[in-house]
Amino acid sequence: MSERPADDAGERPVSGRPADERPESGRRRPGRRPGSADTRGQILAAARETFSEKGFDKATIRGIARQAGVDPALVHHYFASKEGMFVAAMELPVNPDEVIPTIMNGPREEIGERLTRFVLTMTSAAEARQPVLALVRTAMTNDQVVSMIREFLTHAIVNRVAEGLGIPPIRMEAAFAQLFGVVLMRYVVKLEPLASAGIEELVELLAPTVQRYLDGP
Repeated sequence: MSERPADDAGERPVSGRPADERPESGRRRPGRRPGSADTRGQILAAARETFSEKGFDKATIRGIARQAGVDPALVHHYFASKEGMFVAAMELPVNPDEVIPTIMNGPREEIGERLTRFVLTMTSAAEARQPVLALVRTAMTNDQVVSMIREFLTHAIVNRVAEGLGIPPIRMEAAFAQLFGVVLMRYVVKLEPLASAGIEELVELLAPTVQRYLDGP
């Protein structure tokens, strides 16, 4: 019986494919992890860990992709921006990339009313406000979470709106503080009659003050 050539012993083609065209078992293709059915979930898990450790500013899409073991292009496929990925990772009810243009679109003298109505309407749904309130409660005992929230609010909301209106950021911060304070009193402290007041009643009461914050040069 003839002896098989040594160079053929470990290089027999599989399904007719030459050995040099077969996938390398130790090399991972960019993108989805082999055998993983929840790439989006992997990215979100990596994002939560990265945001918690590095904050919003220092976290990068490339770093989160590396942590998740995927190509950065795949992160962009699921989440258009770092802000969008943060919103999804923290389970926030709204994405600033989508909301800010809506609030800014319209007469400037009515921005206070649009912003006030949006915040009060959005937080009127328990499923929308609970993730926000849970994040705030965590921040009260965790300095890293405080820093993460501050960086996100500053860069994703406050600075963008302030720049669009041509006003100092402190004016937008004051408007945001006014509305967020009302939400806390309404749903956490449950201060009456504020807690049971209707949205339109509160819009009429609060919108002029919010507008005053935003009107100054």
